[in-house]
Amino acid sequence: MSITIQKVTDASFKKYGRILTEDYEIAELIQEMGKTPCPDDVIYVPSDADLEKLPIMKDFTDSLYGGLPIQIGYCNGHNTLLNAVEYHRSSEINVACTDLILLIGSEQDIEADYTYDTSKIEAFLVPAGTMIEVYATTLHYAPCSVDGQGFRCVVVLPKDTNLDLQVKPEGAGEDKLLTARNKWLIGHADAGIEGAFNGLKGENISVG
Repeated sequence: MSITIQKVTDASFKKYGRILTEDYEIAELIQEMGKTPCPDDVIYVPSDADLEKLPIMKDFTDSLYGGLPIQIGYCNGHNTLLNAVEYHRSSEINVACTDLILLIGSEQDIEADYTYDTSKIEAFLVPAGTMIEVYATTLHYAPCSVDGQGFRCVVVLPKDTNLDLQVKPEGAGEDKLLTARNKWLIGHADAGIEGAFNGLKGENISVG
């Protein structure tokens, strides 16, 4: 299935997030990200000490998250597939240090049995140097590459998000999606993600 790649400046993005580029000075952050690895697959680091030493850490903490403890990490590499969708109980901030494509959807479209139809996914190009807020109700996962090039993306979230669970609850139906702290994930069977609830129905969307 081919998918139309829209722009984050399009009105269609507004239900998923907003652009914040002009509100924060991110040049130093992008420069520091140039030192991070960009493998042939995908690497995700929830918290990076060098990024968190930058002055922007205080701005993000005090302003973006209203004083809550946060972490600054990154997701880098090469990718063309959806593979899964995840959501948090909080917004996620992304800074595109290279051009990248986000495959996103709405939590509201998850079915009562926690399955999700991948035909509802939309694709958005995030140009290098763009900072966005991805709302808590926006389904997302690893970014995708543009024209086969590697991507680098800053990921800002409340502290300890995506770390290992200390307790695995089993009471609520949604608990089967909980794969890490503050991380609910629905996988695609083709991706073979260990421990994932494979509730994505339809094609494993590709932008390659």
